[in-house]
Amino acid sequence: MELLEKKNIRINCQPKSKNEVIQSVGQMLFESGYVKKDYIAAMVEREKTFSTNIGNGIALPHGTENAKREIISSGIAVQVFPEGTEWGEEKVQVVIGIAGVGDAHLDILAHIAEKLSDPSEVGCLVKSDEEGVYRMLTGKE
Repeated sequence: MELLEKKNIRINCQPKSKNEVIQSVGQMLFESGYVKKDYIAAMVEREKTFSTNIGNGIALPHGTENAKREIISSGIAVQVFPEGTEWGEEKVQVVIGIAGVGDAHLDILAHIAEKLSDPSEVGCLVKSDEEGVYRMLTGKE
């Protein structure tokens, strides 16, 4: 299974509450077979103890350490909010739900942080279509 499937990219999302966004991106991971249903609640739980907003308009929600057993396969799901969506004290434009088997989530986090470390790259991603988002995050055509 690919880490990112094109069907797991949603652009032009409308702003919602942080919890709704986390549940929505978690549902995408579940429906694609990356995680069991309980992983979604663990993503919401993680956010209560530690914000997954990494700056640059990006949030990377993922489950708690205890939820590792709920992960079937490593994968990500992407939602893009051109107008931004509230994430605590700030707005984010890119939300990437992450499920990583074992310590793979650390590699996934590092890869995303590297790809989107420049605010201009985030701006390009926000303006891209699904294909452009896919290419930016995977390096594949």
